[in-house]
Amino acid sequence: MTQVDYAVIGGGIAGISVASELARSHRVLLLEREPHLAYHTTGRSAAIYSETYGNRAIRALSSASRRFFERPPEGFSEQPLLTPRACLYIGREDQRGEVEQAIEDSRSDPCPLELMDTAAVYRMVPLLRPGYVAAAAFESGSADIDVHSLHYGFQRLAVTRGVEIRRDAQLLSVVRQHTRWSLEVASPGMAPVRYEANILINAAGAWADEVGRLAGARPVGLTPLRRTVILVPGPENGAAVDWPAVMDIGETFYFKPEGRKLLVSPADETPSPPCDAQPEELDIAVCVDRLERALDLPVARIERSWAGLRTFAPDRTPVVGFDTGVAGLFWLAGQGGYGIQTAPALSQLAAALARSEPIPAELLEFGVDVAALSPARLQR
Repeated sequence: MTQVDYAVIGGGIAGISVASELARSHRVLLLEREPHLAYHTTGRSAAIYSETYGNRAIRALSSASRRFFERPPEGFSEQPLLTPRACLYIGREDQRGEVEQAIEDSRSDPCPLELMDTAAVYRMVPLLRPGYVAAAAFESGSADIDVHSLHYGFQRLAVTRGVEIRRDAQLLSVVRQHTRWSLEVASPGMAPVRYEANILINAAGAWADEVGRLAGARPVGLTPLRRTVILVPGPENGAAVDWPAVMDIGETFYFKPEGRKLLVSPADETPSPPCDAQPEELDIAVCVDRLERALDLPVARIERSWAGLRTFAPDRTPVVGFDTGVAGLFWLAGQGGYGIQTAPALSQLAAALARSEPIPAELLEFGVDVAALSPARLQR
């Protein structure tokens, strides 16, 4: 029987980041049921760092994470985690009001949106179809996130601090005995192993409600939503390399450069059971159609396509904190499409709450609201 202070379920960005943070002062076990960490959502993310993306709770967490992205711990990554890339939010004539509202909503953000003249929009992205864009908002402080370097940096930090990471680990049973959890874990070709942990951290992504049920908790109402992404050739002259990320203000599609290619999504949100998500032909066709309506760039071929699950709570705000009915069960789930850009702040917040320590002042500075994230709002 191996005893630890914290057992973290899930090796995506949420699990590995909080494990590395908790391991500063405690013994930590991380269980991942796939052969590789970050196999599902984290490994399929086309992450953009944007401080104007998401609701107020998300924006606060994103802003509180910028310092880490720009100045990570010594040796965390061999290359920058952020590469500057502006975001351009475009709207047709019937979407003009949405653009204006987005600008108004961002006024209190550290890097608010700016109204952009349509002539400037077409100079920036010349292949947008004439007359398609009637209004646009510009975010200058956004960036591409190196997801692999971010996740691997947390993994390296976790290992350095002594986290035991078990891959291919199937959680067979979770039983609360007195003040500790007893976990039975199976791996291919091995006899089941038992662990004891004081606190169980549920960072299982799309499977978080299932893990919660296994631990005897009421579900918090998480819904995995499938999102499709395709990679297509960019302009032959390579002119798209320096384009901004372009988002439809109504979130019906987006595209951004990926080297000399374009990464494109129809921003679909199809409810799905937790699974190894795969793209569907209809969603790919919709993606191509929306791109070609906005951009004068016929798609001759699709070089790659994939899908991932973005898991949301009913209010689209992460679920972070101790369960209201099951002692020792801690939720770190429901990050939706914001898990990468909020990971530094969320891991610090979750670790502080799980250790019953004060919330770091740098998080409170940005308006991070613990009550808005607590499972209590969903389990009443």
